[in-house]
Amino acid sequence: MTTNQTKTWIITGASSGLGLALAEAALAAGEQVVGTARRADRFNDLKARYGDRLLAVEHDVRDTAGAAAVVQQALEVFGRVDVLVNNAGAGQVGAAEEITDAELRSMLEQHLFGPAAYVRAVLPHLRERRLGAIVQMSSQGGRMSFPAVGSYSAGKFALEGWSEALAGEVAPFGIRVLIVEPSRFRTAFNAPDVLQTAQQNSTYDEVIGAVRTNLSEANGTQEGDPTRAAQIIRQILDTPEAPLRLPLGAEAVRNLTRTYRTALADVEKWASVSESADFPGMAPAVRAF
Repeated sequence: MTTNQTKTWIITGASSGLGLALAEAALAAGEQVVGTARRADRFNDLKARYGDRLLAVEHDVRDTAGAAAVVQQALEVFGRVDVLVNNAGAGQVGAAEEITDAELRSMLEQHLFGPAAYVRAVLPHLRERRLGAIVQMSSQGGRMSFPAVGSYSAGKFALEGWSEALAGEVAPFGIRVLIVEPSRFRTAFNAPDVLQTAQQNSTYDEVIGAVRTNLSEANGTQEGDPTRAAQIIRQILDTPEAPLRLPLGAEAVRNLTRTYRTALADVEKWASVSESADFPGMAPAVRAF
């Protein structure tokens, strides 16, 4: 990602949280940012400080048809795009039986279909230049889940699977994909007017009541520092041996380490049973990947 020219970033959901931290870090470094939010006036403070190096665009990530226009604006104003950060989204709390089709679909629209539309729009430009990066802001909930957050994790799991394939498709063109998996960071994610909650079914109170309470009480006490997170992401993008997935925060490291170890232990424990499903005497499969 290192280049002698000034970088241009497209950051969705750039008016708050980790998106805002990344936008501020880029602008403070003298770079250019195209930031999207549902209300453009949320960029007034940044605009006052950084002027024309910030292009504020009003766009809801669920409007997939509008993603191409945002990318086109970036190219018309700044002439290039170096980094796309798919950050926009929100959390949602509710048991599987509580979450409606519309609420589940909203999670997929925000965390998979919206990012996919931006990627499709920006890839022709990045491929032509054979340089660039796509940062997919996932979550530790994109590799593990627990009661009450299944709909949120569904979107993040989908984003990660899609992005893992994407990484292999674009690497030959010099384009890097980075999947970021934060734990809790001091943003508005857990705020009552941001964290979405399904209509509650009292049947599940004893099952997920503590989770509901914990998620709401975390607002303002999260251990993760968005400013530090933004600097780490910038550093990783300029690191040649950067990983595909980057857990952020000590809790993410602990939880994902436990998740991977448990999953591997299960595979190994049941390996002989799993392998017995093949036709006897078959040679190992040969694939192109």
